Amino acid sequence: MWNPPTRVRPKVADLPRSRVDVKALFGLASGGWGWSTGFKAVIAMATAFSLAAALFGPQVGTLAALGSMTVLYEKETPYQYRAVALAFVGLGFVASVVVGTVSSLNLWAGAVAIGAVAGVSTWVCQALRVDKPGPLFFVLVCGISTIAPGGLAQVPMHALVAGMGAAVGWAVSMGEGLFRGRHPEHRAVAEAFRQLAALLRSIGTPRVDHVQHDASVAVARAWRIVLLGQTRGYRDTPTAARLRALLRWVSDIHLAATDVSLARTERLPALAADFAEELAASVGRPDLAPDPDRLDELRKGLRPRSLEARLYNRLGRAAQTAHRDEHETEGRGLELQDVRYPSVWQSLRSSLTRESLVLPTALRMGITVTLAAVFGLAVGLDRYYWICITTTAVLQGGNVVLTVNRSAQRALGTLIGVVIGALLLMADLPLVASIALAAGFQGLTQLTVTRNFFYASIFLTPMGLILAHTASPYPVEQLAEARILDTVVGSLAGMLGALLLWRRASAARLPQTIVDVLETTRTALLAVLDPEVQLDAERTYRLRRDLRTALVSLRGVYDSAVGDVPRATTTRPLWPVVVATQRVGYLALAALALERPQPASQITLQRLYLAFEELMAALRERRTPRLGALPRLVDYPRVNMELRALSAAMRTAVAEDERSAAREEERRRQRERHRAQEEVDADL
Repeated sequence: MWNPPTRVRPKVADLPRSRVDVKALFGLASGGWGWSTGFKAVIAMATAFSLAAALFGPQVGTLAALGSMTVLYEKETPYQYRAVALAFVGLGFVASVVVGTVSSLNLWAGAVAIGAVAGVSTWVCQALRVDKPGPLFFVLVCGISTIAPGGLAQVPMHALVAGMGAAVGWAVSMGEGLFRGRHPEHRAVAEAFRQLAALLRSIGTPRVDHVQHDASVAVARAWRIVLLGQTRGYRDTPTAARLRALLRWVSDIHLAATDVSLARTERLPALAADFAEELAASVGRPDLAPDPDRLDELRKGLRPRSLEARLYNRLGRAAQTAHRDEHETEGRGLELQDVRYPSVWQSLRSSLTRESLVLPTALRMGITVTLAAVFGLAVGLDRYYWICITTTAVLQGGNVVLTVNRSAQRALGTLIGVVIGALLLMADLPLVASIALAAGFQGLTQLTVTRNFFYASIFLTPMGLILAHTASPYPVEQLAEARILDTVVGSLAGMLGALLLWRRASAARLPQTIVDVLETTRTALLAVLDPEVQLDAERTYRLRRDLRTALVSLRGVYDSAVGDVPRATTTRPLWPVVVATQRVGYLALAALALERPQPASQITLQRLYLAFEELMAALRERRTPRLGALPRLVDYPRVNMELRALSAAMRTAVAEDERSAAREEERRRQRERHRAQEEVDADL
């Protein structure tokens, strides 16, 4: 029987903070450089620009260069899925070109059209989980189209040229698949193992809650990528079965590591994390798989049913699977109990619900970009489309703090980039040099954008200037001056949009998001503990999928809410509540991974149900929970521990909220007394 001991509760991790400081503006984020994406961007833009310029002229050829930016999308998805997704991205670019060309007959119509493209593309990209650069290049394509030569008669040609550029970007992105057809799936599973190694290293440290979230995100991404890659001919092969088996193991090891992290305050031996790193390298190279016997050293002195022993056993079994080139196509846990392609209509419809943040984000983007463009036209800024592009880039930051950071990075980077671009354009470059420089700057942008948006803006600006000057020649001094002014206006517009439009959307949804996680956790726990419920593989998978999705979403909502200043002053006290909620959820996930979970009595299940019900009611009503005595879960003592911690954190948060409300009320009364005294003095 599995009977883990009750241990000291690990310390809650420090509050995640988003700040506007020198490090945030100019420091390099963790991760690697975008070498592969940068190289593909150079090839795609140079090829598309050159071909279109030779066939249709350099002015119209800029549309092909913009269309080639399809290569920047769907960089991590399997090639079969990517082929379809990039085709729709290309159609979106063509539609943006058509909208921009048609609206170019009237400046005011062009401003509204670019704003509409920004809002719609933001909605579609977020609803369908299209990763960055998201709506930015749809807006850029539409904006440049408004200054391309011609009118309505040129719409078919512009659409054809943009489609040709999109086809070149599609071909470059898909070209790697000829040599490494399953690289995206292998990379996703390997990254999950690497994040798992980071989690094992963080056990016993103050950062365990943050690393736990990163590992959960990596595992969820690996599930999605592998699921998308299960094509009909590949799904039944031994190679695909091996990858599915490794995916199952990384998921189970993650939950075993979660159990250990929530029950242990000491560091694990370094060998465990090193072993997980070697498993990551062996996903695509079975010959690099580690020897399972190396873990015998870690098992010495452990009880066979201890949490650490269970973790090491799963690591060893994962190594046995990694050693094989192939795996049996049938067996326990090898099936993925889900559809390969989620319903597009369902994804779009769910993004319009009240609980979703997609709709307010899209509305904020569309309204802000439209008003910024209208303002630019009203004050006489003819190249208003640069304002739209800058506003879109700034608003992609998310919360207020990140938006302010991106606004400063965009403005400062543009100032430097304009100088570089103006000096190059003054040299009266030949077309070949313009094509090479535009492609090179695009590659440098993609190389650096993953590390810091400031450095990416330095390279993005001259690329945009070269394309804009080629599409519509303009005096360089005036172009540079207008670019700087438009960037400042666009950056300010982005900040105002983040401050004034739906700034409290994340903070307002946070309590309900916590409630949703608790409800999903309760459903999973009751299903595990109820002796009358028989969990089959399909239902277990769906419970695990829904709970992991809810946990990842909770942290995302909190990170967004805590950056929405000054509303974050009432959000920060909820951090211990978020941590306790996540820990209860991860414990429920770990219970779902048990082969023979210990059941509970019906009275215990009823009391557990009521305990969750009281916690959720207290969150909805913003009051202190009246929890009373919790049911005694002998086999799951840490669930009791985290529920008590959650109740205590809610009491503290409510008290802090009441104190904040009292202070605000006192300040309001002081203002009223001061105003009344001023009126009396004026009468005298």
